[in-house]
Amino acid sequence: MLSHKGWLAAVIILVIIVVIVFGLTRVNISALPEPGAFETSMAMETKDWYISRATHGPLPPAPAKDVASIAPGGALYGMDCASCHGKDRRTPAPIGKNMYPRVLSLGSTEVQQMTDRELFWVINNGSRLSGMPGFARINNDKEIWQLTYYVRSLGTQVKQRP
Repeated sequence: MLSHKGWLAAVIILVIIVVIVFGLTRVNISALPEPGAFETSMAMETKDWYISRATHGPLPPAPAKDVASIAPGGALYGMDCASCHGKDRRTPAPIGKNMYPRVLSLGSTEVQQMTDRELFWVINNGSRLSGMPGFARINNDKEIWQLTYYVRSLGTQVKQRP
């Protein structure tokens, strides 16, 4: 006969098994439906924490933040980013709208509240399981900074055209 501790352990194991079976049979991992508020909140909080933690390390020196650094970022954007984030730089392209998580507008508050260090890190390293590639093997550090400054400049432009 099982002791009190034995029954408790058996109940805990049973609950764990039920949760696993529920997850395997009921949770939808399709990228097509919109995620719920809880899932979105948890994913965003986790991503923000991870990026913030990752940027505490050293980064390559940044060039001056001026027109000469921002303008080339626009050309790089067209080659590297437009296929997901959209040619107009604000409205995600169809592929970006159907990724999971959904691609953000680069002029959005969520993107613009990131520090330059965080933007550089995301562009350079990407974000696993999000579709965001890392460009460190495609672009050099100066180009990544130019993209960073270009993305930052999108927050100062008019949000919508009438």
